[in-house]
Amino acid sequence: MIGPEVVAEIMRLYVVEKWRPGTIARHLGIHRDTVKNALRRDGRRIEKGVRASKLDPFEEFVRATFEKYPKVPASVVWRMITARGYSGSESHFRKWVRIRCYRPRRQAEAFLELRTLPGEQAQVDWASFGKIAVKGGERRLSAFLMVLSYSRRIFVRFFFDQQMPSFLEGHVRAFSYFGGVPRTILYDNLKSAVLERVGDAIRFHPKMLELAAHYRFMPRPVAVARGNEKGRVERAISYLRSSFFMSWTWTSLSQLNADALAWCTEVADRRQWPEKRSLGVMDAFSRERDQLIEIVDSFPCALRKPVSIGKTPYAGFDSNRYSVPHDRVRRKLFIEATSDRVRIFDGNELVAEHARCWDKAEVIENPEHIKDLVRQKKHARMHRKQLRIIRAVPSAEKLLCELASRRSAMALPVDELDRLLDEFGAAELKIAVAEALEAGSPHPATLRLILDRRRRALKTHPPIAVSLPDDPRVRDLVVTPHDLGEYDKRGTERKK
Repeated sequence: MIGPEVVAEIMRLYVVEKWRPGTIARHLGIHRDTVKNALRRDGRRIEKGVRASKLDPFEEFVRATFEKYPKVPASVVWRMITARGYSGSESHFRKWVRIRCYRPRRQAEAFLELRTLPGEQAQVDWASFGKIAVKGGERRLSAFLMVLSYSRRIFVRFFFDQQMPSFLEGHVRAFSYFGGVPRTILYDNLKSAVLERVGDAIRFHPKMLELAAHYRFMPRPVAVARGNEKGRVERAISYLRSSFFMSWTWTSLSQLNADALAWCTEVADRRQWPEKRSLGVMDAFSRERDQLIEIVDSFPCALRKPVSIGKTPYAGFDSNRYSVPHDRVRRKLFIEATSDRVRIFDGNELVAEHARCWDKAEVIENPEHIKDLVRQKKHARMHRKQLRIIRAVPSAEKLLCELASRRSAMALPVDELDRLLDEFGAAELKIAVAEALEAGSPHPATLRLILDRRRRALKTHPPIAVSLPDDPRVRDLVVTPHDLGEYDKRGTERKK
């Protein structure tokens, strides 16, 4: 800080003696920025020396272009003057435009503080969190947010897309979380909500209108480029990023959503209410809860699409394959999918149901769908066993390939590997396969020697395998156990 005497001397030298700020700074032994700041605080405009520039011949053209097209990017004007002979860089041109203030500056706009009544309004938006690595590829992670405008209570649900079924599911889950529906919901001009807009003429998405009619609320998009009208949800997105997502680690979408819901109830619900700091968000929500529209029943939000089943009993959906009963091949079925379940219908009959898989190139299989087919297709049994071994121990694929290059018949080795998997488990077999490959001996006998040696070293009991023939009359035999006490009673009766 400089004293008033120094400030007075700066003003005298600059105004009366016409010294430049750099000369004043050297004379007084202070930094030139200190001199400039003192002049600015006094309202003095610091004149800058103007040197000749390559842009001087184009000055009138640039000024006229910005006056005629105020929103045109500077890069476009730079290309226009380059075509007219300018040889300077784009970065220099941008700096020159900024210093000369050729682009008309928009006048600062004042905003009214928006207040809403309890239960009157909510705001909805998507928040993008970039690409997330999943097994087999990548997916885009997004968060659906709904904020009650009065109480500021937040609901968050993460999805791997921003498609219409996810948009609808976000609403359904939010209404269930709040225990009611607000009378009006504000949206940005999302394609999920607004298909087309020309001025005040708006064409809503048909599914959006169905949802609004079902829950009896009014959808209302904000004006174009007027993000301030839905500032509550914009601030909630920033709050979610800083308070939750940046410091959180997660392993699956279901775990992320469980943690996000816990954050909503344990963190976001406990913050202060902005309208009155002495109250909390849940205190305000207690006033709002009874003003929400009652929920009658849930809106169907699952994605439903046809799927053709080929020669194999699998339905392809969202980069994965889901099994169906083998008697449904060569037919057209329907998939009904939510964020956590995939159900497959043949007409109105539910023929398969699986947990939704968000990895890519995965096979989600119910063994019951394939069991009868394997019995009918005896030649497919070896391939099924190979697939089972490779899924449990991926490194076994290399061992099988090397084994196949050394012998023609593979049925017996595959059977032996299948038995070893049952006896010792996938973890032990994985270790044995790695050791056998390193030793250059990809044989089932080598694997058994390694596994027996490890069993003795670990001092574990030898596995007791139950070998059953492939005859379904034996494998599917149901044995009803009896109370062994009955035998004791009969023995006692005989002795009497």
